[in-house]
Amino acid sequence: MSKSGWDGILDPGEEIIWQGRPDGKIVMGIANIIGVIFGMFFAGVALIWMVAAASSGGLFWMFGMIHFTVGLGIAFAAVYMGAYKRRNSWYTLTNRRAFIAYHFSVVGKQLKSYPINEGTVLDFQDDELASIFFATERRITRKGSHTIKIGFERIANGRAVYAKFREIKRNAA
Repeated sequence: MSKSGWDGILDPGEEIIWQGRPDGKIVMGIANIIGVIFGMFFAGVALIWMVAAASSGGLFWMFGMIHFTVGLGIAFAAVYMGAYKRRNSWYTLTNRRAFIAYHFSVVGKQLKSYPINEGTVLDFQDDELASIFFATERRITRKGSHTIKIGFERIANGRAVYAKFREIKRNAA
């Protein structure tokens, strides 16, 4: 595999053994549906409030536009955000680490690496487009925290890539 652009990133002896990109199609799962329902409910309540406020006259109803827009944004993000993230992602697997690169117009470029060793827990989800999760990240919110899975999502040749992950783990032991 090509090492151009990887100078200063790869360690001595580290070699790229696979590179790929996830499928960028829109996928609707239960979490997406719940997000759409919540967003539309939020926007609907704001719309009802705006109609009621507009009937009393004046421009006070316009304050509901913020909530209406937020509701539509939640519904829109539930449908499109996962696909947008995958369309702007690149995956690289070396003989020691997994890399995920992102390029988002607002945030810019990001490159994250995750070591693969004998303690790495692999979660393989076999499908036409497979997903291989190899790390977790704790996200802190106002209401507490939750854990998200990190990995190569919706990739072609998932079984072959999973076999490479298992070989890296065996060699690390």
